[in-house]
Amino acid sequence: MIIDGHQHFWDPARADYPWMDAAELTPIRRAFGPADLASLLKANGIDASILVQCRSALEETEEFLRIAAATPFVVGVVGWADLTDPSLGDTLDRLRTAPGGDKLVGIRHQVHDEPDPDWLLREDVQRGLTAVFARDLAYDLLVRTRELPAAIATAQAFPQGRFVLDHAAKPPIADGGSADWSDRIAALAACGNVWCKISGLATEAAWDDWDAERLFPFVAHAAACFGEDRLIFGSDWPVCLLAGSYGEIKGALEACLARLGPRVREKAFGVNAKAAYRLAVA
Repeated sequence: MIIDGHQHFWDPARADYPWMDAAELTPIRRAFGPADLASLLKANGIDASILVQCRSALEETEEFLRIAAATPFVVGVVGWADLTDPSLGDTLDRLRTAPGGDKLVGIRHQVHDEPDPDWLLREDVQRGLTAVFARDLAYDLLVRTRELPAAIATAQAFPQGRFVLDHAAKPPIADGGSADWSDRIAALAACGNVWCKISGLATEAAWDDWDAERLFPFVAHAAACFGEDRLIFGSDWPVCLLAGSYGEIKGALEACLARLGPRVREKAFGVNAKAAYRLAVA
């Protein structure tokens, strides 16, 4: 099974997405749903996908679970729930018994938008992560270089937990990279319980001036750190449309992974996502 490990649905006419207010995001400020993605997956040889949260609202998580229940190609949902809520455990239990709840595979929060770079280390957040891992769910780390030290400390604090790093922590590709990003990625990978999504990279480059060659050093570094068993392909559709079509994004990342060896490519396109999220799929 070929899996897109990271995609989104949204409708700005029905909900508020604060991160979408920037003028340069106008091209994607419209509704995107399962019907829009289905043909793209088929055209690009993708069998299934992981649907990932876009806003901090339980209503969205419940909606995504309903979508997953009605959409065969959505094999997992990474939703949102308030990690700081003392009753988070009850909320997660309720979500898992809701329609589509069997497809809840992880939780995510937009940590890189928090003013505090150490937000993950707050006592109430760590208590929430305890509830997440007690229910055998993964936690997606949406962080940049600034928040990586807290992510490293958190992964070390929960050796029994499964963490998935989104977008390789958004390396500053347009700026040529940074030593801090490279060093901190290596330190996070050393934890052993963190997978890394090779996703969202084209939109960290110059949107009108990128190709597989520009992305390769960052993919290669992630591969050197995480190894062939902990890399996951993700399109980051429809955010990726700011930089290229679904096919262009998939083709560029596939070319990068193929340069690292056939086993790296094969595992990143399905096997590793199944392991990270414990997907109950054939």
